[in-house]
Amino acid sequence: MKLKITIISLLLPFLGFCQEPIEQALGNNIKIKLLPIPAGEFLMGSPTNESGRQADEGPQLKVKIEPFWMSSTEITHDQFAAFRFEDKDTDPKPDAITRPTAQYIDLTWGMGKEGGFPANSMQPFTALYYCRWLYQKTGVFYRLPTEAEWEYAARAGGTGIYQEGVNAKNIKDYAWFQANSEQKYHVVGEKKPNKWGLYDMMGNVSEWCMNMYDPAYFTLLKASPKGENFIKRKSLRSYHTAKGGGFKSKITELRMADRNPQTEMWNKRDPQIPRSKWWLTDGDYVGFRIIKPAKQPSAEEVKLFFEEALNGL
Repeated sequence: MKLKITIISLLLPFLGFCQEPIEQALGNNIKIKLLPIPAGEFLMGSPTNESGRQADEGPQLKVKIEPFWMSSTEITHDQFAAFRFEDKDTDPKPDAITRPTAQYIDLTWGMGKEGGFPANSMQPFTALYYCRWLYQKTGVFYRLPTEAEWEYAARAGGTGIYQEGVNAKNIKDYAWFQANSEQKYHVVGEKKPNKWGLYDMMGNVSEWCMNMYDPAYFTLLKASPKGENFIKRKSLRSYHTAKGGGFKSKITELRMADRNPQTEMWNKRDPQIPRSKWWLTDGDYVGFRIIKPAKQPSAEEVKLFFEEALNGL
């Protein structure tokens, strides 16, 4: 019988879920800490009377989320460098296809690299290849969170405009944004975490999600709540969604329901022709964090996942 593989199978984790933090070693004493996110149900999106609301944030919808682990911080330059600059004598062997091209300019713009600064200025293509490299290196499947998973983890059980326990008066204790960032990102984990221990879910750098941006996302989600419409692109130039706001964001852009669609303007000054599939010249406020689904897919499923997720980017 021919094995039937679907993207949906990669988005449905185990019910048997060990709710303990885990660490993924990358070598040279560099690790990624991941925290358990329990299964649950939440109301995704924003109500029509929420200040700053955009039309693509609803109608609100109850969404069920299965458990997973999520990196406690945004992926840092130190964690990302293990991918970019891995020694050629190590396994798996890096090559021009699986590693990013060299940046044509310093896309950190002097804001900082080593020491815990968030990796930035990368296309979703790069973030997904990082996940693919992690799988090749460790045998563990990682990916970007879907929008629903990201918002669920960020809210941490809350139902308000911002993450649980945060309001306009104390938000500077939790986020680097336009009002306090001095127009630069900062070392991850310096602000207070959310109720589930995740740092910088608001501000610092905005974070890539797995699915393509679609203004009708909530309609798709209602029709296919298990996830089959999450990552399928409709064209070669389909763009992902970023969540969480960044160091340049206004306070209204830190709202849990806010959606930031990628546009061509994020690579406006790219000198390459065609423009880079790896880097963003004008998206210095964009980074990512990763999740580990509780159910690990088969090798065949992983192969198909990355073929479909990376096709056309």
